[in-house]
Amino acid sequence: MILTLGELKKSGYKPRSVKEELRENLISQLKNKEAGFEGIIGYEETVIPDLQTAILSRHNILLLGLRGQAKTRIARLMINLLDEYVPYVSGSELFDDPMNPISWFARTRIAEQGDDTPISWLHRSERYTEKLATPDVTVADLIGDVDPIKAATLKLTYSDERVLHFGLIPRAHRGIFVINELPDLQARIQVALFNILQEKDIQIRGFKLRLPLDLQFVFTANPEDYTNRGSIVTPLKDRIESQILTHYPRTTEISLKITQQEASLAKSQRETVEADGLVKDLVEQIAFEARDSEYVDKKSGVSARLTISAYENLVSNAERRMLINNEKRTFVRISDFLGVIPAITGKIELVYEGELEGPAKVANILIGKAVKNLMLRYFPDPEKLKKSKGVNPYSEIINWFGAGNTIDLLDGLTQPAYSAALQSVPGLKHVVKQFHPRLTENQQLLLMEFLLHGLAEFSQLSKSYLDNGFAFKDMFNSLFNAEFDEDDDYDDKGRY
Repeated sequence: MILTLGELKKSGYKPRSVKEELRENLISQLKNKEAGFEGIIGYEETVIPDLQTAILSRHNILLLGLRGQAKTRIARLMINLLDEYVPYVSGSELFDDPMNPISWFARTRIAEQGDDTPISWLHRSERYTEKLATPDVTVADLIGDVDPIKAATLKLTYSDERVLHFGLIPRAHRGIFVINELPDLQARIQVALFNILQEKDIQIRGFKLRLPLDLQFVFTANPEDYTNRGSIVTPLKDRIESQILTHYPRTTEISLKITQQEASLAKSQRETVEADGLVKDLVEQIAFEARDSEYVDKKSGVSARLTISAYENLVSNAERRMLINNEKRTFVRISDFLGVIPAITGKIELVYEGELEGPAKVANILIGKAVKNLMLRYFPDPEKLKKSKGVNPYSEIINWFGAGNTIDLLDGLTQPAYSAALQSVPGLKHVVKQFHPRLTENQQLLLMEFLLHGLAEFSQLSKSYLDNGFAFKDMFNSLFNAEFDEDDDYDDKGRY
């Protein structure tokens, strides 16, 4: 272990700037065909190549995208491109490079002790600083200020460099500094960054100080902020060399990988609650429906956190039923999506039309559209069958409901009661076996329930919301027998 400046010199150590360090380590990574940016899914052909290009160009970076697009995670993963350890002058608050000291403390110590100057080593995890831009952030927070207490204690004049208290940016010297939600930073504070980005120096209350900071800046911003809260001042944006656009997952398959990677489930949940691929796909489809919905503000976006929270709630709702019924195992049902509504309503921003409907009803609409979309993957289109002259596989089911029969699928049904309720519908099991002959018992029951929901979304059956589940009945009888009250409204779960 090298512990003095003299030993460091003998080792042949050559200092590199942070940007050179990132660049050279990335070059090595690319040559070795190493993946890099582990855990970032769906950006392999878009964002990551742009990011690597910016790093090779030694650029400061602006990641621009809607909420929940992994901007901050990308910035945090950049530390993996730094050297594992770098030397610095022991005791230096700016972690000065022993070969290129910039602070008064480091310069003085090296001048006094020469090759005997003690050296410490800084791990790359400590070379990352992150600040969330808020309206109350000051220049003193970021850059620094004159400390009158320090001046009085050390009996120094305000012209002495030692009276300065450095802010977050100088203290991030030789590291990566991230400012999240840059537009939220007041314009006058953004101006204070000009010199750091271009001239590599800082100014504190007019103090004449040349401090050539070595930093890799990464900024994140949401396009929504440009109109709702603030903007990036033009000269600052001009000084940020690379602007990289992020995006949401472009396929449900990619979205599913992200959800399964990020969802936080207890070990007992994974062992006792079975979640079929159908319900997983349904969760992802809800987010895609939300991003295209006329009720949801597209400028605000629909975060990937929606599907993560929704999936966690889905499994937990099934687990709750299992615990109440004193069962050892269970599986996620379509009726469990009632428990997903709280995860949806908190993750979407509604436009005026959506506000009129109410967040809970909009959530139910999104779930219904997702069911309708997935229905066509698993079963023939009911509308096309209705128009064709061929045999309609759904006829027996629809006719049974048309005879006045109904079925209630309550959230708290035990496994035998749930199975008995679905088995009571003639033709339902037959249709599922016809199109999906190789299924486990649980998968078969799930698809039977899914088929009822799908037929309801295609207006072949009527589906109504109960306090803790769904009721299915004939579509036409429901229309003719329905009595509406002008004062009727939807409850907090979107049930009429």
